[in-house]
Amino acid sequence: MSTAQALKDLAEAARLVASATAVLSGDLPAGHAAYFALLTEHLGQQQTRAQIQAAHALRRTGAHKIDRESFQAITDAGTNPTIEQIEAARGHTTAGRTHFNSASGLLQDWLDIPRATASSRLIQADCLIGGVNEAGQPIAPWLPQLAEQFMDPDVDPRPVAATATKLHSARKDLGEGKAGRKKKEQLQADALAFLRTEPKSARKHINALIAEVKSGERPIKALLECIGIFRRGMRQGLVEYVLRLLPSQAAFIEAYLAKMDNPATVAGNREHLKDAEAHFTGEPGSDWDDEESMPDWAKGGNRSGPAEPEQSAPPETSPSSPRPDEHKPWEDMKPERRRLLGLLTLLMGSSPTGSGMSTPPAAQVSIVLNWEKMQQQLKDFAVTSSGLPLTPGEARAALCTAGVYPLVLNGTSLPLDLGRTQRLFSKAQGRAIRAAYRGCSYPGCSMPAERCELDHLDPWEKGGRTDIASADLNCPIHHIGRHCGLFRTVKVSGSRPLVLLSRELDPEQRLRINTYFMTPTEALAAEALAERMTTQWRSGLMAVEFAAA
Repeated sequence: MSTAQALKDLAEAARLVASATAVLSGDLPAGHAAYFALLTEHLGQQQTRAQIQAAHALRRTGAHKIDRESFQAITDAGTNPTIEQIEAARGHTTAGRTHFNSASGLLQDWLDIPRATASSRLIQADCLIGGVNEAGQPIAPWLPQLAEQFMDPDVDPRPVAATATKLHSARKDLGEGKAGRKKKEQLQADALAFLRTEPKSARKHINALIAEVKSGERPIKALLECIGIFRRGMRQGLVEYVLRLLPSQAAFIEAYLAKMDNPATVAGNREHLKDAEAHFTGEPGSDWDDEESMPDWAKGGNRSGPAEPEQSAPPETSPSSPRPDEHKPWEDMKPERRRLLGLLTLLMGSSPTGSGMSTPPAAQVSIVLNWEKMQQQLKDFAVTSSGLPLTPGEARAALCTAGVYPLVLNGTSLPLDLGRTQRLFSKAQGRAIRAAYRGCSYPGCSMPAERCELDHLDPWEKGGRTDIASADLNCPIHHIGRHCGLFRTVKVSGSRPLVLLSRELDPEQRLRINTYFMTPTEALAAEALAERMTTQWRSGLMAVEFAAA
């Protein structure tokens, strides 16, 4: 096929997409709506690949150097060209003055693509397709392993391209020579492992990998020089602070924020937090449930002073009618706002509004210790229940601090020596399970352990035991989903329970594990374990037990 015919097909495809979208934007069956969304996502994948290929083609051919007549021929052809018009728009480069100095300039100024987007596409082209040297000779892609994945038509190129951009940001930190190339190869291999096994968590783990590369092995003295609370000043009517902490210190922040996000805890009590906000903003707290309980100055939507005399009587409304200035529910507000109020309440010690709210309880931190790694004196044997890795020095210091609960695990991350069997899980068992599993079991779910429910995999009413080996952690949505049969939990000897999704979601039927709350090293090991168990299960070399719904 000639390039002219390919461009003709591309223009026709654009018209077909527009025509189909116009029809599908109206009334259609639910199944067709789902199919519409599926096909649109496939189109988005192809578009991403085409955009990066187009940016590469612009630079490779020197298209920014074509003359004015060539640009005019392209403009005349438009979006509904004939073959003759496309042939006439082949273009001629010139050594004279041109509209654009580079491919990036053409993308920005001719196609009106934002500068950051244009730069990102060219970087992705360098990493995944290749570049061009000063002599005009092609250069191999900087990330060959990702490049192979990008060219696979069955692979979604969007996460691959985003990963290439992230890895490129650490290019200077990798160093030169053989050591730098080895680091780059390992980064690619780890990133590809995340993209292939669990794309939902891949972005988080890849960001952590890049952060590790950029931070490097910094001595504790250098870290202590950088920690603190830094005031950045006033911006847009708000005072900004930057908080830099050691991981062991951040663990307490993470634990407290987890309590703040849970309305069932004292720290997360929504009405008490609303009272605290009233102290700073003058907005009604939980005690102002209706007009009768509000002070005169707060009635009529006036929050800053006495209400102005009314010009005319307002229409009568029932006591239950919503006020015009009624605010959206507290639960719908941004979690960042609720967390700030909780921290302010903690600093104040008690409610300044006189509502009797006491100081929220201190956060409790669980540190997960890998027994085998400790015995081998490895560096990464300690991690907090929120997934923050600790240095050996931080781990030793934290274990001397009140409010820290050490939990010793064996090599396959199973809790040991965790109490008696009973109808309900004990507090010790619950703390251990939450610390070990850290969040919902469903692959890609980001619900932390504090918001999850302990799930009996062996029903008590059918003779099941309340043992650690028969317990899992699920958020309320996926807890119900499991009991409704939307996915299955698989009990495997030597591992935490795994998940088997339904065939329509996972045609490959792989045993899966949620790695969202793991460190990159832990996630890679967990994915390798799940892959190995899947292979053994399919080969009949390993017996598995499906938990009853």
